[in-house]
Amino acid sequence: MKKMIIIPLTIAIIVAAIAVVAFWSGFVVRRHNITTDKLEPGQSVRAVLISDLHSQVHGDDQSPLIRRIDAQNPDLILLAGDMYDDVTPRLGIELFLAGIRDIAPIFYVTGNHEYWSSDVSAVKELFRSFGVVVLEDEYVEVVINDIPLLIAGVCDPECSMVGNRGSRPLLQRALHGLGSGESHDLTIMQQAFGELSRDDGQFKILIAHRPERIDEYKHFPFDLVVSGHAHGGQVRIPFLVNGIFAPNQGFFPPYAGGRYDHGSLTHIVSRGATTNHPRLPRIFNPPEIVVIDIIGN
Repeated sequence: MKKMIIIPLTIAIIVAAIAVVAFWSGFVVRRHNITTDKLEPGQSVRAVLISDLHSQVHGDDQSPLIRRIDAQNPDLILLAGDMYDDVTPRLGIELFLAGIRDIAPIFYVTGNHEYWSSDVSAVKELFRSFGVVVLEDEYVEVVINDIPLLIAGVCDPECSMVGNRGSRPLLQRALHGLGSGESHDLTIMQQAFGELSRDDGQFKILIAHRPERIDEYKHFPFDLVVSGHAHGGQVRIPFLVNGIFAPNQGFFPPYAGGRYDHGSLTHIVSRGATTNHPRLPRIFNPPEIVVIDIIGN
């Protein structure tokens, strides 16, 4: 009799535990180390990467997210697009930017949802009003911890389709995520980054929302590319499937989230900071804060 009770109870506990883990929506911190001879031994730079917040408010005032970022002691913060949302109220991004503005220098590129908003120019100005460096097919050279760095950013490919009009065509809404997608003008990137050298000893970072465009980014001498957009493939099967479906990559996306090495180029894809999705929950795929340590060797 006891066995008849214990076995189903044990199964129920196991199922409940798996469900808790599967649907857990607290932030995880994922760390990546990149060693490079472009920094001297003993030198290092720590970057925190955040993407795809979609203006969601965590807690009452973004403090759960802001505290976790601050606790990483970053030297710079990289925002890889879709931080603002074209549907969700802007309060979430305002609270977020106010909370991180004094932590470290912040660099940002647009995602598709910024371009789907009513006024993408106003969105960019909002970020600038909090001291954020908005990168639009351009780069800046900065010195962090006495280390010269080049930080570049590309506009989301939506800029070539809707520009500043802020309207998402009906067909584009239908096709979003099915892999047909948009193409960023490689000529624009060539104009922006074609002069960069692989041999000048300067560590170069590119912020680009779309991970599926990695073959375009590889044309240029970047050491690190950071992206978002894929939302971690939304649903994961631990140790088996890294992601089920991602926008513009379709099913079983090759760049759902994590680290991908392409020779001397490291590509890190954030799984995003939002739990909001109108159609599909995140399963075994909690929102994340990505910490990247660039270390001299």
